[in-house]
Amino acid sequence: MNLPAHRRLSLFALAAVATAAPAAERLTITVAQDLSIARPSETIAVPWKSVNDALPHAGIQHIVVRDASGRVLPHQVTNVAPEAKDPQRNGVAYGDLLFQHDFAPGEKSATFTVEKSDAVVPPFPTKVSARIVPERLDDFAWENDKIAHRTYGPALAAPAPAGSDKEVLKTSGLDIWFKRVPYPIVDRWYNIGHDHYHHDEGEGIDMYNVGTTLGAGGTGIWAGGKLYSGINFTHWKVLANGPVRAIFELTYDGWDAAGTQVSEVKRFTVDAGHYFDRIDSTFMFAGGHPLQVAVGLNKDPADKGEEARATLAEDKASKALVQWVAQKKMGDFGVAVIVPSAAQSPNSPAYGSDARNAFMLAPVTSGQPLRYYVGAAWTRAGEITSEQQWKRYVSDEAARVASPVRVSLSAR
Repeated sequence: MNLPAHRRLSLFALAAVATAAPAAERLTITVAQDLSIARPSETIAVPWKSVNDALPHAGIQHIVVRDASGRVLPHQVTNVAPEAKDPQRNGVAYGDLLFQHDFAPGEKSATFTVEKSDAVVPPFPTKVSARIVPERLDDFAWENDKIAHRTYGPALAAPAPAGSDKEVLKTSGLDIWFKRVPYPIVDRWYNIGHDHYHHDEGEGIDMYNVGTTLGAGGTGIWAGGKLYSGINFTHWKVLANGPVRAIFELTYDGWDAAGTQVSEVKRFTVDAGHYFDRIDSTFMFAGGHPLQVAVGLNKDPADKGEEARATLAEDKASKALVQWVAQKKMGDFGVAVIVPSAAQSPNSPAYGSDARNAFMLAPVTSGQPLRYYVGAAWTRAGEITSEQQWKRYVSDEAARVASPVRVSLSAR
C-alpha cells in the first residue's frame, strides 16, 4: 500500500504505542453458579499464573482483592509446592489466589477485581489452622471458625513405658472438637490441659467418642465382609495455613487388607466458614484390580455417660451418610460423610456397616485419589439446632460439591 509519508509515520507511531502499552493494572474476575440456594463462604480459586499474566510481577504482599462494591476482601495465595524456586520473582512457585464470597439465594454471578498496591498489604486474621501438637503425644489438630478436629500420631500408639500412665491408642479414626465460638481454640485447649477440654467452659467441648472406630470420616478397606483399617498416621506435612484455607497431608503406613498391603496419604482441605472439610485419599497397593474403600462413621459416638440416641440416614440423592446424635446433657450433634463416587449398583452397594461403624463404599484404583467430604455441627453453637436443619445443610453441601462455581477472567 502506497501511503503518504505522514500517514506512514502515524501508523508507525500507533504501532509503537501499542507495543509499548503498559500491562493491565486490574484483573476482573467473574464468578457464576447455577444453584438457587445460598452459598455462604464460597471459596473462589484463581490460578496465580493467571493473576501474574494479567499483573506481571504482582507481589503477594502488594495486591488488593475487592468485591463489586469496592470492599476489600481477605485473600490468600497458596504455595503447595514449597520446594519450587522462583528466581525471577514472577510467582511460578505459587498455586492459587483464594478469597470468599457469600452467594445469596438466587444470586447467579458476582464480580471482583484484583489490583496492585504500592503499599504492603498486611496479613488478614486467619480463620483456619492446622498443626502437629507435640505437647500432646503428636496429635494433629485442625480447625476453622465452625468446627475443630484432631487425629493421632505414632507417639500415642507407642507402648507405655513400665510404671507410666501413658495413654495408648491405635486408630486412624478422626475426632471432633465442637466449638461454640468463631475464634481459634486448639492452642488454648491444649495449653490448659486434658481435663479442661472435656468440659464445656463456654467455648465448646471434646465429647466425641472415637476409640478404635473410624470416628468421623476415617477410612478402611472393605473386603470379604470385613473392614481393614490402618492405625495412627506416621508422617505429616502442612502445605497452606490460612487465612482462608488450610491444606495438609497425613501419611498412613502399610497395613494388611485381606492379604493386600495398603498404604494411604490423606490430603485435607479446610476452608473458613464451612462445617465440611474436603479429603483426597490416595491409596497405594499392588495389583491392577480396584479395592472398595469404606468412608465411615462411628455408630455410637456420644459423650461418656450420656443417655444418647444415634440415628443414621442413607441420603442416596446426595450420596451421603447422615448421622444425628441426640444427647440428654450436652446438646445434640450431627456428623456426615459425602462420597460423590460412591457405588450405586446392586453388585456394588453404596452403603455398608459392621458392628461398630456405618460407612459408604467407593471403588479406588492404586495411586488415584478418592475425594470425599466430612462434616459435623453441634446444636449449642447456635447455627444448626435440629436434625432437619442438619440434613438440609448436608443436602446443600452435596449440591455445592456437584455444581462448582465457574470462574472467568479479563484484564484491562
